[in-house]
Amino acid sequence: MNPLPPAYRWLDDLQPLPKMVAEARKLFGTVEAQGSADNPVILGWAKELGLAKVYSHDEIPWCGLFAAIVAKRAGKALPSQPLWARSWVNFGKDGSAKPQLGDVLVFRRGEVSGHVGLYIGEDYGAFHVLGGNQSDGVTTRTPRFPGTTWPPRRPRCFANMEQQNTKATWTGTALSSTLRPARSF
Repeated sequence: MNPLPPAYRWLDDLQPLPKMVAEARKLFGTVEAQGSADNPVILGWAKELGLAKVYSHDEIPWCGLFAAIVAKRAGKALPSQPLWARSWVNFGKDGSAKPQLGDVLVFRRGEVSGHVGLYIGEDYGAFHVLGGNQSDGVTTRTPRFPGTTWPPRRPRCFANMEQQNTKATWTGTALSSTLRPARSF
């Protein structure tokens, strides 16, 4: 397995990991091919999922494809249209306002676009997610909420996130000024 960045190496010491995080961890470091070439690993995920006819190039956004292969390998049922990031809002059960390690986070970008990843922690201004098609690879990332802040130890307000045209939806911790690893139950 490819090494995680130092801030996330605690994941390798945590056992057992939630099934989807364990599957995602195995794929960390997978990247798109450069230019017009395609990474056969990424295209193989589409084939494994029966989506090769609709997903044929790794230059097509693939965060939903990554979430789908991780969910399938973890034995989870997929949402309809798993390639669309925002379809993942229908995955699993509606969670509380306190995401836990491995929860699926769905981010809205504009009217139709989005991003999906697995919650692995947070700091004061961002969730930390493990996901695909983040800087063209399977990486950790900290999607920010432009213009949205939450006071320390105050519950998040979905209305503020909606007003900023950004929405996080999760199935499944107060904010701090430093990265706080997700809890696992």
